[in-house]
Amino acid sequence: MPKHYRPPGKKKEGNAAKYITRTKAVHYLQVSLSNFRKLCILKGIFPREPKKKVEGNHKTYYHMKDILFLAHEPLLEKFRDIRAHKKKVKKALARKNRDLADRLLNREPTYKLDRLILERYPTFVDALRDLDDCLTMVHLFAALPAVEGERIQVERIHNCRRLSHEWQAYISRTHSLRKTFISVKGIYYQAEVEGQKITWLTPHALQQVLTDDVDFNVMLTFSEFYVALLGFVNFKLYHSINVKYPPILDPRLEALAAELYALCRYISAGSGRLSGDPQAITSVEDGQHEVEKTDTRTEESELRLAQLQHQLSANEPGALMHLMENTDDMDDEDHEKKECRNLFRNLKFFLSREVPRESLLFVIPAFGGVVSWDGNGSPFKESAEDITHQIVDRPTQGHVFLSREYVQPQWVYDCINARIILPTEKYLVGRVPPPHLSPFVDNEAEGYIPEYAETIKRLQAAAKKQVLPMPGVESQDLDDPQTLLVEGIIDRTEANEAAEKKRKLTMLEKQYHDELNMELQGITYSTSLSNKNLQSSAENVKEDTVTTLEESEDLSKVSMSRKKRKLYEAMKIGQERKKEKIKLLKERKKNAEASKTG
Repeated sequence: MPKHYRPPGKKKEGNAAKYITRTKAVHYLQVSLSNFRKLCILKGIFPREPKKKVEGNHKTYYHMKDILFLAHEPLLEKFRDIRAHKKKVKKALARKNRDLADRLLNREPTYKLDRLILERYPTFVDALRDLDDCLTMVHLFAALPAVEGERIQVERIHNCRRLSHEWQAYISRTHSLRKTFISVKGIYYQAEVEGQKITWLTPHALQQVLTDDVDFNVMLTFSEFYVALLGFVNFKLYHSINVKYPPILDPRLEALAAELYALCRYISAGSGRLSGDPQAITSVEDGQHEVEKTDTRTEESELRLAQLQHQLSANEPGALMHLMENTDDMDDEDHEKKECRNLFRNLKFFLSREVPRESLLFVIPAFGGVVSWDGNGSPFKESAEDITHQIVDRPTQGHVFLSREYVQPQWVYDCINARIILPTEKYLVGRVPPPHLSPFVDNEAEGYIPEYAETIKRLQAAAKKQVLPMPGVESQDLDDPQTLLVEGIIDRTEANEAAEKKRKLTMLEKQYHDELNMELQGITYSTSLSNKNLQSSAENVKEDTVTTLEESEDLSKVSMSRKKRKLYEAMKIGQERKKEKIKLLKERKKNAEASKTG
């Protein structure tokens, strides 16, 4: 009899009872493989890796409790109804009964994901923590071409575009944006909403091509769930700032593809009505009086649009920035939010045609700036005299205004990451800008600080009126009298006195260490002891100390368990790799400087 023989009918035990293969799970639930994948994505169930794979290593395993959890899911019945409905439509078309097929298509069964959202995210903070992938997916679909006949429905792309603009308008309104970084993949953003840091990636504004090596069915299932999730999140966030959701946009701006600007105007108008603006309250009362006379939804929506256009005239300069004036109590905000709000205050930007308009319209108002663009629907024209900065990305300009500065788009993002207004000399038109540093990398932890990061650090310290060491000088060298004299903190007399005092302390400290080393070696003090003996004894002590440290390290490794020893060796390997990386970066920097000088 084999060792692991189990008589037929005996209950399974161990991994055979805990896990089930994907094929058996599909047969158990009596659904197709595509519906099983869709159900697992919507419910958040993923494959497992058992320690012992009973059916073989080449199969996918799921936990049996997860499959039993799916068996009681109401969506399972909906999927079966949809499958039966498709069969009826196909049967009617095969019999050339077009009327029956049309009636069946008009009564197609539908389902909602509201209960699943509440089930997977019991609290609002849970939804915010899982919003990174959601925002990345929604922004990706928003950038796809909305063309009929493609594999992705046009309505889905429009919904993603609307939700992404609503999210950006909220982040810009509440000044929650913290970091930005432009990479090859796209533009990274990081915002802080209710104490949660949310990072997402937005693709560049380029023509997207749908490739054949991507499974769009899986991506569409994820986007279906993420669209529902982001809709709930936007609803909660808009109500937290007393703005009605979903927003009603200005049709003229919406037709001009300025949805983000229209949303910001809507939010500012909603904040004005609820914050007690007399003009806004009057218009709301008049609107309510007129709504009572109307009966249809079309007339009601037209009335609301008329109210919105009356409150914020399209010709009013800086209407977008009303959201900065109608903010809540500033006393309740933290220092970081105040710093972000006031970064671009009193600055007015104008965007040329060649710059990424959507991104700059998002980030500049988020940090307190007023922005317009070259095109219809813009709040002010290029000829406005109070424009302080014009964002351009071409070497020559047709007409140059002497009252403003022409900078490249990178200047805006570097100012946001540094939280100060950087000098514009390095970002002027036609010049090669400085390296765009990532705010998501901790240079001190990596062990290598780029040269431009040191420059930004000095500018930040100058803005905060702090004293920093000169380049190449360590922080502990700030106590050096010569350094303080060069910095202009003390005069020459005080520097000489401090240098003399430091020299005496250094001599006394050296004498104490020499006598201590002699005492350790058992040498009696003698006036005839030469300086050479002292130096040799000191070198011997140093060599003995290094040897002792190496021996203690070897002894500690011997006493470690195998797991801790492997972990310690992995840490050492990581440290060596970091040192090699730093050395390589320094060599590249040296070669770049040599090529510039040569």
